[in-house]
Amino acid sequence: MYQIVIVLIIVFLIIYSNYINKKNKKKLLISIEENWGRPKKNENYNFNSIQKYFINNLNENAFHVVSDRTKEDVDLDELFKYIDRTSSKVGQQYLYYKIRVIQNKDKNILFNKLVQLFEEDENVRIKCQIILSKLNSYDSYDLEELINRDFIKSRYVKYLVPLAITSFLAILLGVFYHEFLLLIIPVFIVNLILHFKNKDNINSLISAVNQLKISLKVSKELLKIKKIINLFPDTLFVDDVSEVSFKTKFIAFQRHLANDIMTIFWYIVELLKVFFNLEAIIFHSFIDSIIKRNNSINELFKFIGIIDIAISTVSVKSSNTTCSPEFSEGKLMEFEELIHPIIENCVSNSIILDKNSLLLTGSNMSGKTTFIRTIAINPILAQTLNFAFAKKFKIPFFKIYSSIRVSDNLLSNTSYYLQEVLVIKELIEASESTAPCLFILDEIFKGTNTIERISGGKAILSYLNNTNHFVLVSTHDIELTVLLNNNNFDLYHFTESIENNNLYFDHKLKKGILKERNAIRILELYNYPKNIIEDAQSVKKTLDGK
Repeated sequence: MYQIVIVLIIVFLIIYSNYINKKNKKKLLISIEENWGRPKKNENYNFNSIQKYFINNLNENAFHVVSDRTKEDVDLDELFKYIDRTSSKVGQQYLYYKIRVIQNKDKNILFNKLVQLFEEDENVRIKCQIILSKLNSYDSYDLEELINRDFIKSRYVKYLVPLAITSFLAILLGVFYHEFLLLIIPVFIVNLILHFKNKDNINSLISAVNQLKISLKVSKELLKIKKIINLFPDTLFVDDVSEVSFKTKFIAFQRHLANDIMTIFWYIVELLKVFFNLEAIIFHSFIDSIIKRNNSINELFKFIGIIDIAISTVSVKSSNTTCSPEFSEGKLMEFEELIHPIIENCVSNSIILDKNSLLLTGSNMSGKTTFIRTIAINPILAQTLNFAFAKKFKIPFFKIYSSIRVSDNLLSNTSYYLQEVLVIKELIEASESTAPCLFILDEIFKGTNTIERISGGKAILSYLNNTNHFVLVSTHDIELTVLLNNNNFDLYHFTESIENNNLYFDHKLKKGILKERNAIRILELYNYPKNIIEDAQSVKKTLDGK
C-alpha cells in the first residue's frame, strides 16, 4: 500500500513541477512582450559588478578604449542604463564592455548579422530571451571570476593524493593486519584539516561554478536554434567547456546543501570525502581544467553576451529614431536630426562639418554642453553598436577624448587650473596619433584669467585641430570666435530669448557668432536691485567701447 502512496506522491510532484514551470514561462513571456522597447524598471545597477569584465579584459589590440574621464564627462553610465535591455547579467557585463572598447570596423560584422536576425525574426528573438533569462540572477555576475581570477594553488595540493592512497591502504591492510588501523587516525585528522581548508576555496567559487554550469546549458540551448548556429560555425569552445561538466556539477552540487551534515546519509558521504580527499582532489583538478580552458570559457561568455546585446540593441532601435552610421574616409561629419536619448523631448539638431571643427558659443542653459555631449555619445554607439540616435549619421572612425568635467584635486593638492593643464596635456599627446581623433572640450581654461585663457585656448585648439582630427569646443568667450574664425573652425551658437518676462530656450543650433547677450537682462528679469543692473550696464558699455 505504501508503495502506491509513494508513486502517487512522485507523480503529483512531477505534475505540479511541470505546472509551475509552464506558469513561470508564461509569466516570463508576458514580461518580455510588455517590456519590449522600454528601459528597465526598478533595476538595481551595481556598476562595481557590471564593469568587472571590462576592467579585467582591456584589450590592448582594440582601436580605442573610452577612458574613465570621458565616461564621466559624457555620463556614459546613465546612457548605459537607457540602452541596457539585456536579459542576462552576462549580457549586461558584455554590453558595458562593448560600449567602452571600440574595436576595428571589421569586428562588428557578426554583431550586425545578429541584429538583423533579431529584427527580422521575432520568434527566434523571444526564444533567445527566454533562454538567456536563466542567467538573470545577480549571482550570474560571478561567472566572470572564472575567466579573470588569478588562481593560486595551495601548498598542500601535492599531499592530497598520497594521503588518499595512505588512507585506502591503511583500511585495506587493516583488515588483515590490525596494527595498520592505528595509522587511520592521524591520517584522518590531517585529511580533515585539509578538507575544511578546502571548503573555504570552494565557498569562494561556488557561485561562479554554478553559473558556469548554467551558462553551459544556456549556450547549448541557444545552439539548438538553427538560425543561431548558422552564424557560429566554430563552437568548439562549448565542447571544450563541456569536458569539465562533471567536475562543475560535483562542486556546484554543494550549493544546494544548507549543511553538509544535515542527514546521516550526507554525514557518511562527508566521511568518505575526508578519508579519501575526494572533494579537495576534484576541486583542484577542476581549477587546473579552468586554467587550461580559460580561453574557451571567455568565448562562452562572449557568445552569450553578443547574442544578448544584439537583442538589447534591437529593443532600443524599436522605440527610437535611429540610423545605421556611415563612416567617411576624409574629415567629414554630418548629423541629421541628432538627439540625446536620455533627455526627454530632446530637440534635434543637424550640422555638417566638412574639413572644419566646431566652435560653439551660448549662454548657460542654452544647450551647448548638452549638444557636445550628444555628439560624443553617438559616435561611441555608432562605433560599438552600429547605430546612432539620428536620421543620418556620418563620421570618420575615430578615437574620442574629452575635457568637460574638470575639478580641483584636494587630495593631491592640485588647483583647478593645474588639473585642466594635466587633462589637456593628455589630449595633446593623443593628437600625435595617426588615427583620427575627436576632441571635446567645454570652457577651456576657465580656471585662469581672461587674457591668458583666451590666448592659451586659441593656441591649444589650433594645435589639436590638425589634418586628421576634429575639435568640438563650447565657450562663453566671444573673443575666441574672432581668433578661430579663419582657422578651420565653423562657428555656431545657441541662444535664449525673453518672452512675456519669461526666459525661453529653443535649444536649436544656429550658424554664426552669438550676437545677443542677455546675462544682465536675466538679472533684471529675476528682480536684482536696480542699482546693480544700472552699474552692470554701464560697465558693459565701457568694455564694449560704446
